[in-house]
Amino acid sequence: MAIADLFGSASLPWLNIGGRESDVVLSSRIRLARNFRGIPFPNRADFTQLAKVQEMASSVLPEMEHAVGQSFDVVDMDRTSPLEREVLIEKRLITRNFLRSPQHRVVFISQGRHVSVMVNEEDHLRIQCMVNGLDLDNPLSMASGIDDLVESQLDVAFDEKMGYLTSCPTNLGTGLRASVLLHLPGLVYTRNINNIINISQQLGLSVRALYGEDDQEWQGDIFQISNQLTLGFSEEEIVGNLKSAAKEIVSHERRARKALELYRKDQLEDSVWRAYGILCHARSLSEKEVLDLLSKVRLGVDMGFIGEACAACFSEILIGSRTSYLQNLAGSDNMSGSELDRMRAEAVRKILSVHRVE
Repeated sequence: MAIADLFGSASLPWLNIGGRESDVVLSSRIRLARNFRGIPFPNRADFTQLAKVQEMASSVLPEMEHAVGQSFDVVDMDRTSPLEREVLIEKRLITRNFLRSPQHRVVFISQGRHVSVMVNEEDHLRIQCMVNGLDLDNPLSMASGIDDLVESQLDVAFDEKMGYLTSCPTNLGTGLRASVLLHLPGLVYTRNINNIINISQQLGLSVRALYGEDDQEWQGDIFQISNQLTLGFSEEEIVGNLKSAAKEIVSHERRARKALELYRKDQLEDSVWRAYGILCHARSLSEKEVLDLLSKVRLGVDMGFIGEACAACFSEILIGSRTSYLQNLAGSDNMSGSELDRMRAEAVRKILSVHRVE
């Protein structure tokens, strides 16, 4: 896959359909934070020290490629445009914190786009591995393999009592953050989502909407659930706790969908078909409109109401309708709102046409 596709393709294999519980769980991710001994954390390091970290990370890149079985694209933040950086954020391959100072910030991205290693983010290395569906074991194994080879060649900061040393105290210990992306329209429609959020927080988990400006605006009904603490817990405990919580939420979501089908089937069926019709024929769509309509269409596909579309279009529209992605395709960050909305509607229509089930 050419590096041009990194910015010009809306496809993300790890966000495609497939995997366990994929009607509710969109993807799973494992992220490890690691730092090199004797070098200040990135927020305190000078440019010479940051350059040293970049050099050290680059020295083990061939071994990373061998471990993953794929070549990596090396993307230098200082040599990318602001729009290209935003596209990488929209694809969840880098974080916004990574862009505060682009100098000596690079990211290694596997050809399959399921592994990204940020160099000089909040920590010297942020290793993240992603797969579709509910599967935390495989990305953990993959991330741990990369970590093992890094530690075999470089001196990683580790303390016998506190574990891996990280810039943020909440990452101390294993340095592991596990997360899953969930599509929860049933719980949102039945107004049970707040119960899930509150209970999850009591279990030491963080739940936040992927899109939306505040805690009560859940655009697209997509939520990320992740562990909040790492110190004092083993990797197996962190992953096991999140996995159990995710399975429980999946059960609640399916029960909510069943209740909607049982008591509000006509209204629900009409709603998802209207959403599909708008996406197929609209000539102007805002970002928020696409997310809300797309959530309904995906629900309709998963519940068997809509046979003309397949779930595969969901992830492609999710990325292909984002503002920065469209601006980057057009080569302009100076488009008017109406121009963007027309381009967005055209992109959605094209994707739906490609994925139409005859």
